[in-house]
Amino acid sequence: MLVSSAAYAHTGIGHTAGFTHGFVHPISGIDHVLAMIAVGLFAAQLGGRALWLVPASFVGMMAGAGVLGAAGVQLPFAEVGIAISVVALGLIVAFHARPPVAMAMALVAFFALFHGHAHGAEIPENASGLTYGVGFIAATTLLHAVGIGIGLAVGGLPLRHSERLLQLCGGAISLVGAAILFGMI
Repeated sequence: MLVSSAAYAHTGIGHTAGFTHGFVHPISGIDHVLAMIAVGLFAAQLGGRALWLVPASFVGMMAGAGVLGAAGVQLPFAEVGIAISVVALGLIVAFHARPPVAMAMALVAFFALFHGHAHGAEIPENASGLTYGVGFIAATTLLHAVGIGIGLAVGGLPLRHSERLLQLCGGAISLVGAAILFGMI
């Protein structure tokens, strides 16, 4: 009774360091949030089976790259790759690119290498790698779902309005990515 167990609720102590750190890490960085939402918007623009294949290819590659990052494998220019992914994914949405699904999957998987490596390399020493990984995969999947939801909701508007609104979203994402790339954010 003299020792409060409430202190165990703080991130970084006990089991919460794994899943909680992993879940919070992606949603605490604007670069990851915007890239994940852009992947969801891109998948929604493509429609059909791309709705799940494009985000799934990102998550799968991100998980693999996370393992490599946690193992100490170096990936040159990872931070630059992350910033470029925000710019590129924003532009893809803004210009309503419609590549074949396999090409879209390969493109987002390429960008996932950088995001996953960064997440894996930044696992706190006291965190369980497995639960941390589950956390960042869950948060990433949630952000993809937000992007898909926005894309589908906007897609339900009259065609002229939906295209313009998605172009604005993509353009804004790309501009923020450029600001990240050039160190303005």
